[in-house]
Amino acid sequence: MVLGTTVGLALAPSAPAPDPAAAMGVAEASVADAVQSIDVHEDAAAPTTTEESYVASTGTQTLVAGGTNVDWAKLVLIDGGWPVSDENVTFMMRWMRQENGADNWWNRNNPLNNGQGSGGGSGLGSYPDLVVAAYYAAENLQSGRYPEVDAALARGDSADATAQAIWASPWAGSHYGYGTHWSSRPYEVIEAPADAWGR
Repeated sequence: MVLGTTVGLALAPSAPAPDPAAAMGVAEASVADAVQSIDVHEDAAAPTTTEESYVASTGTQTLVAGGTNVDWAKLVLIDGGWPVSDENVTFMMRWMRQENGADNWWNRNNPLNNGQGSGGGSGLGSYPDLVVAAYYAAENLQSGRYPEVDAALARGDSADATAQAIWASPWAGSHYGYGTHWSSRPYEVIEAPADAWGR
């Protein structure tokens, strides 16, 4: 009996091989049946998206690497917390030119002939480098001796108004001739030697 069952199984016809084309049709039908759709109510609002914003600010290392008189003017403004506006930079450039001339603006590493912290109370002292000079220039302008200059720089909207404030201040005994010894011509961008920046 056991032998008969075994032989019977061995002689039974095998199942036919699946038809690949038929199998594909079943698979396609299954995928088609699985597709979903979503109905959105007409009053539904699309979600709002926001874009990230980034602000870049110029730092000391960037300005030192630039090495120009414009870079130094910006460094003073940054150290003082004043806007680095075109008007403020223009004022600083004109002022530096009055103090040391354009071609030697870094003279004694003291572009504004500042006495504070330079070892020369009359403004004839020097600083180890232009980075230190910028710090002391900003500090002196915010010392309380030059409130109108500080306020004009804080507004940052008029190189001429800030110039009038420095003329009226005790910064220079000559008061720059109250404007008669002050040039408003366009300034030149001039690089200082690397050692003036401590590089």
